[in-house]
Amino acid sequence: MKLMSYISILSLALIVSSVWAATSSLDHYKTLTLLEGDWVLSPADEQEGGATKKEPAAKLIGTDSTAISFKVIGKGSAVQENLLPDTGKEMVTMYHCNDFKNCSQVEAKHYCAKQNQPELILDTANTAGNVIVMVCDMNTSTCNSVDGHVHMIKHELAQDNNHLRTTYSIYKDGKYEKDSIYHFKRKE
Repeated sequence: MKLMSYISILSLALIVSSVWAATSSLDHYKTLTLLEGDWVLSPADEQEGGATKKEPAAKLIGTDSTAISFKVIGKGSAVQENLLPDTGKEMVTMYHCNDFKNCSQVEAKHYCAKQNQPELILDTANTAGNVIVMVCDMNTSTCNSVDGHVHMIKHELAQDNNHLRTTYSIYKDGKYEKDSIYHFKRKE
């Protein structure tokens, strides 16, 4: 009898944790949809690091030109991110649930100016609220290669939903190389 009770409790715990994980992943995906729209680079004094000090980002600071855009496509099943659109370094990241109706994992593929396509998955340990962290899927060849590639993407949406800090962590030779950090404000 005690064994049956133990098995019942364990089964219930597994069911609850799987439902929570599916709900949680879908909620995180829905946070990505809040980014929909066009964003401009914040002023130079609000930027950090060197990513916005060189072309093509440097030319976009102080202008009304879109520096990043997000579009919900496929009847809500994917989010398309375009970084530095209409420049020689435009990059696209496509975000989606592994199964939209039973979402247990948020996935992404980054089409990089480095001419590779790292695949990323949601980092549930570091994702919470308006912070979405995607990390390289170590089951893929690009993420294990010595070639330079985007290894992590982190979107931090401010509580006002109008300011965004995005970090792209670059790995090369199997180790961290640098962060490219951008501060955006929602286009009016």
